[in-house]
Amino acid sequence: MTPPIAHPLIPGAEPFSHHGSGVGVLLCHGFTGSPYSMRPWGEYLAAAGLSVEVPLLPGHGTVWHHMNLTTSDDWLAEAERVLLELSARCDEVFVMGLSMGGALTLRLAQRHPGLVRGAVLVNPSLAVEDRRLPLIAPFRRAVSRFMPSTPGLGTDISKDDTTEGGYDRVPTAAAATLPKLWREVQEGMSGLRAPILAFRSPQDHVVGPDSLRILARRAVNTRLTIHLLHDSYHVATLDHDAAAIFDGSLAFVREHSRSGEGADR
Repeated sequence: MTPPIAHPLIPGAEPFSHHGSGVGVLLCHGFTGSPYSMRPWGEYLAAAGLSVEVPLLPGHGTVWHHMNLTTSDDWLAEAERVLLELSARCDEVFVMGLSMGGALTLRLAQRHPGLVRGAVLVNPSLAVEDRRLPLIAPFRRAVSRFMPSTPGLGTDISKDDTTEGGYDRVPTAAAATLPKLWREVQEGMSGLRAPILAFRSPQDHVVGPDSLRILARRAVNTRLTIHLLHDSYHVATLDHDAAAIFDGSLAFVREHSRSGEGADR
């Protein structure tokens, strides 16, 4: 495959890394997003003393054309690589994610049950919203030639003058690989053992309620806590309820870390 032409990163899309305590946190951004949407969260946890990694997933953070050369397997592989590197320097690790990043974090918890201490999800995407995706998945390359992208929903944030730092187009071939990730996550729900804290915006114009319903119904072997975000849309990490997410995730880490601290106070 011919490598894509190099393009500069979207401002703010750079990965974020902080070496802190022996408690590590991996933050995963969403589909067509970037670390831009996670950086305030990552910086908050870093300021609390945690070790933090916010990777840029393959195909993201530059131009949407690059995403059509990648798949959900590539995004999971990068998240897993960073998780294992983080765990090598930390005593325990937590995973957190927004939207599609929530699916990645759950998949990591399923694949590494002895490693992941807990998971925090913000408006996780775990189910098919566009019923066309499973139909075009087997033909994604052919479809992408005559319809390489579709219009995106734009920045789904209720806060004025705030952007997500992601793409405004949905790459068709890349999107067609999402059902595989969702299917794997759903099939592994009963294997989840780590506690889960989930935040849900009732006014979410990207991800519907089915995802959390599936999680609540199938994650029967762990403890699931759900908090509603009434003043935010989909990208809640940059919206009015961001502080509640940040504070809640830190309290969750401190509650479930072996030391009972999770960070330097």
